[in-house]
Amino acid sequence: MTKTPMVSVRDVRKTYAAGAAAVHALDGVSLDVEPGEVVLLMGPSGSGKTTLLSVMGCILRPTAGRVRIAGRDVTDLDERELPRVRLESIGFIFQGFNLFPTLTARENIEVALNLTGVDGPPARRRASELLERVGLAERADAFPATLSGGQKQRVAIARALANDPRIVMADEPTAALDSTSGRAVTELLAELAHERDRAVVIVTHDPRVVPYADRTVHIEDGRIRDAVRIPEEVAA
Repeated sequence: MTKTPMVSVRDVRKTYAAGAAAVHALDGVSLDVEPGEVVLLMGPSGSGKTTLLSVMGCILRPTAGRVRIAGRDVTDLDERELPRVRLESIGFIFQGFNLFPTLTARENIEVALNLTGVDGPPARRRASELLERVGLAERADAFPATLSGGQKQRVAIARALANDPRIVMADEPTAALDSTSGRAVTELLAELAHERDRAVVIVTHDPRVVPYADRTVHIEDGRIRDAVRIPEEVAA
């Protein structure tokens, strides 16, 4: 039985500027991502990977084409409605971690919970549970400056999971990490998809991530050049 795609884009185009200065970042991209699937967006710098991730994550609006999130067409939603879509359905993980330096690991997660209306002791308990899930329970009171790159990224993952999103979007999540930390982060993301039936989309240049993926989608010049399903025996 075919699952309903968690994210679906159809003939998506994204153009910056106009006339002779126009840059066609995306040129007719169609892609589905199902629950329980890890999809890698790969390709050279400037190929359109991050633009596609941003369109799929409702951060950028496409110039043309359609975007559906969990079966809902969000293309024409009012700008004021998109933050609610992101808050309810999508968790974001960035290469730069984007942690608040003056907040502890737990407090960084509590902030995300506060946005969903969870405050006080319930937020503290939930944040502690998420830190335990990513293996950082003992660093709950640590500030970002005292954490390694891998630990910061795991806090960022815990924060992205605060609203229990059905979709996780990650932009180069292992780029700043050593091989051990990178593997730990990638395993967490793959576990999230395969054991919790979430859709995970990762922009990456890192070949170490490939064995954990279900599909790789190669993008060049704003177009999908090929999409390859990873054989199960290759998967980690």
